[in-house]
Formats: sequence, C-alpha cells, structure tokens
Amino acid sequence: MPPQHHHHHNTSLLCTRTHQILYLLLVSATFFLTRLIDRSASPCSPPPSPSSDLFLRFSSCGGHGYRLSLKLYVYEEDEIDGLRPLLYGRDGKITPEDCVKGQWGTQVKIHKLLLKSRFRTKNKEEADLFFVPTYVKCVRMMGGLNDKEINQTYVKVLSQMPYFRLSGGRNHIFVFPSGAGAHLFRSWATYINRSIILTPEGDRTDKRDTSTFNTWKDIIIPGNVDDAMTSQRSAFVQPLPLRQRKYLANFLGRAQSKVGRLRLIELAKQFPDKLESPELQLKGPDKLGRKEYFEHLRNAKFCLAPRGESSWTLRFYEAFFVECVPVILSDQVELPFQNVIDYRKVSIKWPSTRIGPEMLDYLESIPDEFIEQMISHGRKIRCLWVYDSELEPCSATHGILWELQRKVRYFHQSTETFWLHNRSIVNRELTEFSHWRPPMPLP
Repeated sequence: MPPQHHHHHNTSLLCTRTHQILYLLLVSATFFLTRLIDRSASPCSPPPSPSSDLFLRFSSCGGHGYRLSLKLYVYEEDEIDGLRPLLYGRDGKITPEDCVKGQWGTQVKIHKLLLKSRFRTKNKEEADLFFVPTYVKCVRMMGGLNDKEINQTYVKVLSQMPYFRLSGGRNHIFVFPSGAGAHLFRSWATYINRSIILTPEGDRTDKRDTSTFNTWKDIIIPGNVDDAMTSQRSAFVQPLPLRQRKYLANFLGRAQSKVGRLRLIELAKQFPDKLESPELQLKGPDKLGRKEYFEHLRNAKFCLAPRGESSWTLRFYEAFFVECVPVILSDQVELPFQNVIDYRKVSIKWPSTRIGPEMLDYLESIPDEFIEQMISHGRKIRCLWVYDSELEPCSATHGILWELQRKVRYFHQSTETFWLHNRSIVNRELTEFSHWRPPMPLP
C-alpha cells in the first residue's frame, strides 16, 4: 500500500473513533438531561423505602412513586330507588350527625370526604370506580331498618344500577365499618362478592363459615378514633413522659366473656401494680367519660389490644394518640396500609394463647429507649389513622385513595355482559348497554 493511502486509512479510522466517542457523549448527555428535565417537571420523587423511613408524605404523588390518577363516581342519594333508607332509615329520621360517632362513623366520614375529593367525577362514562354510600350499620343499631329490610333494600338498590350489572360489581365500593363486616348485608355472598369492600375487619372464619374479607380485592381501613384526640392542633388529652406513667401496661375494656380479655382481667388482679384493668362502667353514674378514658390509657407504657367480638380492635389505633405502644393480642387481625407501614417498628404482636405472667416479664424487659423509638415512629404514621381532607399532607383518605388506585382495572366483565365485533357491550337479549332498563336481573 502506498504511504499516502496508509496515512489516509489511519485518519479515517481516527475520524470514525472520534465520531463514535462524540456520539456516545451526546447520547449520554441527552439521556441525563432528559432524566433531569423529567425529574424537575414531575413533582414525584422516587418512593422512600418503607424500611428506611416509615413516614410517607402523600400528596398528588404518593408513596408509590407514580401519580395518583383516579376517577371516582359517588352515587347521589336520590339517584337510586332505595338508597335513602340505607342512609336515613325507613322513616328518613336518622341524621349523618347521629351516625358519625363511634365505630360506625367511618361510613359517614369516607362518604363526605369522597364527595369533596378532587378525584370525584360526575360522569359515569369515565369513572374507574363507583362509591355506594350507606350508613347501614348506624341505621340498624338505631332501629331504622331491621336485617330483613336491609337485605331487601340492598338487592333493590343494586338492581337499579346498570353500571353494577355491567361489571358484576367489580368496580363498586361499599363501606362496612364494624366487626360484622359485610355480613350486615345477609346476602352479600350472592350479590357483592366481587365488589371492593372497605372494612376494619379481616378474617371472620372463627365466627362464621365464610369471611367477607378477601385480600385480593378488599381494603382494611383504620377504626374511627375520637375526633377530639386526632385533632392536629391540640388533642384534648396529652401524652405523659414515660417515667411519669404509673403502669407497665393496661387493658381498658369489657370482658365480653372473651377468653383473652378474661385472662387479662385475672392477670391484673394478680399484678395490680404492673397491669391496670379497671372494671369499666359504660352506663350509670360511674360511667367512664371520653376524657377519663384517654387519661387512663396514657398512664401505661404498653396498651394491650385483645380481640373482642371480632378480630379488629379500636384500642390499637387509640394507643398512638396517647403515645402508648400497642400490644396486639388478636391473632387474626388484619392491619391497614401494609404496603407502606412496617408494623414491627410501631407495635408488638404477642400470641393471645400466651397471655400471662411471661408476657408481663417480656414487656418489663424492654428498655425505655426502645419504647421511645417505637413511639417516635408511631408519631410519624398515626396521621394515616385520621379521616381528614386529602389536602392534608397525610391522612387515612390518602391511604384509601392509594389502595383504591391499585384496584382499578382497565376492563370489566360479568357473567351477564357480552361484546360484539364493534366493541359494543350487550346483555343476553343482545340489547346494547345504553338501552338497558332497571330493574336489572341480578345473579
């Protein structure tokens, strides 16, 4: 090869190499710039790992690192024949104010919060999920409807809802706020066994043949803690410093003839200086007031939370607001928002079959600095027990919306829906969805 050709060959090789390097640099720079612009344009930062820090700041971007995009339709009380009695009783005399108290209160609170939600849509066509408001636990307890009427009214309501029929109930949300869960609606297994149920109650197979709770589709919600304690400005009973607390542990509740509770009451008689378990008067002149209840609760390092009629227990949630470490003595309990909370950092779960002196010895062996750490973690996550506006940085509303987001499906079908080549949805008579007329036959 002549010398000049050799030189030219080297130069072209050099050029190619330089081009390749420049090209790679350009691609890398573009990639990093794009990432940077994306990051600054999107308010979502990567989710904190729950193991590194319990506190999750929920905003328009939540703990899952992607945007919350959800369209929720809330049924109006006059829109469906039968909905009013499920809200206000057969005579329409029960008010939301009657129902917002106590463990039933979440039915009212969630309804009111979703009515104000920025994710609410008035257009059924675009809705991802449909919320069915009822205050039925309260209505039943106050004599507004009996069990048979509740059952008939639910069935009547569901047969008036074309969108319920369309999805087989899969995108419809119901709240059942008590230990009975959806069993309050006797025929739940026939009609709403595919719907999303919000309930504080998990497994009920110890009481009935079937549990209404299904991990795959249902959502555990926090119990309804007294508003005066969850107020961010100033709770009406303040926590005590650890060294000022008189007892190692306490159990404040009725025996209800439950084995675990009876054992605790016996244990308190054996070790009255360590375990406080007063006989609670819930009626009459010696009735324990709300304020006195929380003043008792704050006077121990550990608040014992055994099961009652069912596995969930309000004491677990209340303990966080007096900064007492909850000890769960309910083996089948299900806890809310387990995808963002590591419960080992804020509570203890002890076998209910081992309630006895050994449990007190164990609790006594835990150094105060460990207890302080658990209390400090608990302060960060207790906002998730508060039924507050989604405009707050953290609340039960955020937790529920994020859980609902995970339940959204692009496509729904039921045993009574069919579709044709032009994508139209029809029923067995091949009638198009837009022409369906209530009442619709239910399974």
